[in-house]
Amino acid sequence: MSPSVSRRLPLVYHPHYSCSWPPKHRFPMSKFADLHAFLLTQPSVLATASWHQPELPPHAWVEAVHEREYYRAFLGSRLGDAEARRIGFREQLSRPELIRRTRLEVGGTVLTAKLALRHGLACNLAGGTHHAHAGTRAGSGFTILNDLAVAAAYVRKHEGVSRVAVVDLDVHQGDGTATLFEGDGSVFTLSMHCGANFPFRKARSDLDIDVPSVGTADAGYLRLLREALPTMLRRFRPELAPPWRRGSEPQAGVLYDAGVDVWEGDGLGHLKLSHAGIWSRDRYVIETCVRSGVPIACVIGGGYDRDPLALARRHALLHRAAARVWRGSARLSGSAPAEVPLEGLAPGRDPGRARSGITEKKARDRVGGPRLIDA
Repeated sequence: MSPSVSRRLPLVYHPHYSCSWPPKHRFPMSKFADLHAFLLTQPSVLATASWHQPELPPHAWVEAVHEREYYRAFLGSRLGDAEARRIGFREQLSRPELIRRTRLEVGGTVLTAKLALRHGLACNLAGGTHHAHAGTRAGSGFTILNDLAVAAAYVRKHEGVSRVAVVDLDVHQGDGTATLFEGDGSVFTLSMHCGANFPFRKARSDLDIDVPSVGTADAGYLRLLREALPTMLRRFRPELAPPWRRGSEPQAGVLYDAGVDVWEGDGLGHLKLSHAGIWSRDRYVIETCVRSGVPIACVIGGGYDRDPLALARRHALLHRAAARVWRGSARLSGSAPAEVPLEGLAPGRDPGRARSGITEKKARDRVGGPRLIDA
């Protein structure tokens, strides 16, 4: 059964997801444009995708989740030094470009959720800012606004959805999402993360899976996931059905944070997943939802690497897995292709290229370099 009333997989992107940024800053601001540029080199994705561009969200969408005082202080560049330190952006926090891209990222995840409701599956090229909490001191860990929480609140209020689940597989706990929806029976939060990693004071999700930092590679991680996801679907069956399922028994639906900082070489992660393991993870989550008639809205989450092309390729595993499932050729075996082809950047004008850390020369130089999928 097709999960869509469309023939193409909705992908959401805005050229201002990335903005000018200090080159030595730990947060890889160029990765959103880099990911877009890389996906334009992938024929299998291009043949499947339809592109959608978000707009700046109305303030009311954000204020439904975050304190007005905090949000308006951010918009007015009035957050203090303590807030800037917790967020990690310091002097960058007051820049209009950062304020705009932060709001666009939220709008992008809301749009992705709306498209998932319509088509069964949609992917953002950003999102997963899960460390923003409630209160006037909300920001933390490279996170200013919680896009997942705003999207969950939006679809409940404006799309006639009564319950939503957030499946967060970033290496860091989705503590902000957990605290924002603590005690709210309409949102189920699942966080599967490295217990020894940030945040060191954990929140309480509806289902927390602390993955051991020592010795957890692909097999052990995927075993935990295959226990956790069905458990969530059994315990919480949210009404997030798209038009082709409405009127039937309510099914489970998810906002999926597919952070790649679970990779074995990530600078801020402590787990040991290979690229093949990440591919299998994303494909399993997406396919499980789609085969169950459950619409799933995907965001990219965290990922840290000084090599912008390597990071873009890693994040692209999500969109390639989604494209594979969309084409109906995926199997739950989780097998991965031997290698991702890299033909260089697509020619012509690309709205994301100006801010991308990947140049055409870098792309050419990396052809024949390290394999993306571990054979």
